[in-house]
Amino acid sequence: MTDTTNTRVAVLVGSLRADSLNRKIAEILRDEAPEGVEVDIIDGLDLLPFYNEDIDSGAVPAPATALRARVAAADRVLAVTPEYNGTMPAVLNNAIDWLSRPYGAGAIVGKPFGVVGATPTPYGGKWAHADTARSAGIAGAVVIEDVTVSQPAIEVDPTTDPEVRAKLLGALTTLVEYRPEASAA
Repeated sequence: MTDTTNTRVAVLVGSLRADSLNRKIAEILRDEAPEGVEVDIIDGLDLLPFYNEDIDSGAVPAPATALRARVAAADRVLAVTPEYNGTMPAVLNNAIDWLSRPYGAGAIVGKPFGVVGATPTPYGGKWAHADTARSAGIAGAVVIEDVTVSQPAIEVDPTTDPEVRAKLLGALTTLVEYRPEASAA
């Protein structure tokens, strides 16, 4: 196991609902993170205006500035998201748009990135997770494919099932332990 001391993971939750399954998953990951790992669930994504280059110059909106600062201070980024109509929720897409700017130097550039989540569908959010990973990769993040967990929540409660919880925590550990030099070998 790699030393994870003082590793900070910024978490973007794709659901705004206070009682959402994916928020609960993010909270479990925060509460059960390996020793030395701080999981920072970033709230306020609903306060971000839709990305518009006209307002991303000069006085950048405070919610966007705060989001960028918290993600820039993190070592890793994890999206925990459901699937809405076969794709990622607009709030998550908008957050990634804000994090991608300025082009080539956004807060997400070069950050190891993973995506997990659960939906009450047979596919567990696969399409949303693939879209999120693709968008984050285009924005400059280093997408770690081994971190993706798309969990169906039809016959199992991901918040209480020991196997699912282990899979989600394993994904967090894989993200934290990722080292670029290890992937180049």
